Amino acid sequence: MAAASGDSYEEALAALSSLITKRSRADKSNKGDRFELVFDYLKLLDLEEDILKMKVIHVAGTKGKGSTCAFTESILRSYGFRTGLFTSPHLIDVRERFRLDGKDISEEKFLVYFWWCYNRLKERTNEEIPMPTYFRFLALLAFKIFAAEEVDAAILEVGLGGKFDATNAVQKPVVCGISSLGYDHMEILGDTLGKIAGEKAGIFKPGVPAFTVPQPDEAMRVLEEKASELDVNLEVVQPLTARQLSGQKLGLDGEHQYLNARLAVSLASTWLQQIGNLEVPTLTQMSILPEKFIKGLATTSLQGRAQVVPDQFIETRTSGDLVFYLDGAHSPESMDVCAKWFSLAVKGDNKSERSEHLVNGSSHGKCSGEENCQQILLFNCMSVRDPNLLLPHLRNTCANYGVHFKKALFVPNMSVYHKVGTTADLPEDDPHVDLSWQLTLQKVWERLVHNEREGEDSESIKSEVFTSLPMAIKWLRDSVHESSSTTRFQVLVTGSLHLVGDVLRLIRK
Repeated sequence: MAAASGDSYEEALAALSSLITKRSRADKSNKGDRFELVFDYLKLLDLEEDILKMKVIHVAGTKGKGSTCAFTESILRSYGFRTGLFTSPHLIDVRERFRLDGKDISEEKFLVYFWWCYNRLKERTNEEIPMPTYFRFLALLAFKIFAAEEVDAAILEVGLGGKFDATNAVQKPVVCGISSLGYDHMEILGDTLGKIAGEKAGIFKPGVPAFTVPQPDEAMRVLEEKASELDVNLEVVQPLTARQLSGQKLGLDGEHQYLNARLAVSLASTWLQQIGNLEVPTLTQMSILPEKFIKGLATTSLQGRAQVVPDQFIETRTSGDLVFYLDGAHSPESMDVCAKWFSLAVKGDNKSERSEHLVNGSSHGKCSGEENCQQILLFNCMSVRDPNLLLPHLRNTCANYGVHFKKALFVPNMSVYHKVGTTADLPEDDPHVDLSWQLTLQKVWERLVHNEREGEDSESIKSEVFTSLPMAIKWLRDSVHESSSTTRFQVLVTGSLHLVGDVLRLIRK
């Protein structure tokens, strides 16, 4: 299957960008945006048969759905099955959304499948059936890739909500999972946990088993109602214990991952029993997981979730002088989790030493007694989020662990929402950029800091808005150069996965 017109990767990204609707995400009209079109597209792409045959694990949720999918994929791969994993968003390159056997799809294969789908839809769509929007196209592309590559298992992470998400074109998954529910995308999904749960439960299918984690009462009631309406056997799982992992560490860091990992264990077990025809022992609280499960969980990786990366471009005395702690948390609950992870990581008593295998086997990021460690916040969030919820959660949780930010930096995102790009596209500095939102964030932060530190030396509290991310990174690098040899800057980057991706592009070689 040769790539059709427009062989270059840049051309494909430009074509993909043309599908992004300029409509604000806060548009109130979540009526599914003519969801039935997804089935028309599958017909136009001759994918109807393939999607029926696909052995799908489908996961929705507010927090932890990406981690749950990554754990699940890793377990199935450790059993030798060929896997396809579709997740969102991507941090640096759109190909991250399509993993085959645990690796991002190659540029070559991506181009072949991309143009095959794009050209076919261009030819066959019309006014009645217009070109699909960006995320729908990516989901269709995932179906095409997984069908053509003949994966044994397709693990699909819902993009937004559930009921009207493009991944929900799958009518007969093997098993469904719902990770922790909380308040996010309320402008689209509804403003109560019950409404949000109703959207997520839209992925339940008649008679298909489903698993979830402990949820707030209001959410759990809705999930249980929807499950009983559809004759779905819904089971609630509890977090894994260290004993069940036989002393191994999870590949993803943070206490909350024990819950996501347990959800993944149930999803993978169900798939292995039904499709893989394997006997998997029932997991009791006391038993140790099978070896291949432990291997899968221990080797799971996911960019931008509790990730520790030292700046790779800085010329310093030791490579640990500027260390970035990256986590794409963007809801109040995940802010708490992120703050706890960061606090334990910088205090050096982080049991799970995630930085070890990320930073060439040396424990960067930890502060020894003779070092002067300074914690700095680098933050941005989308304007549909409420910083009055996010920032206090972050600051107060850190303070509870004795971690106080020396300075907070606020920046606009670089990657533009209406364009899918590569590293080459990142603008250095735009003097005309609109910083009103970043100034709002700064005000919220200053108010928090002021209330807490009445009477202290006000000079020690600072925050700053930069016109661009590269300017903020430059400031951090300059500060390291100017500081004494025992100073280490520990920078928490959070609030937006887009921001995390942009930072990774700038600090990685």
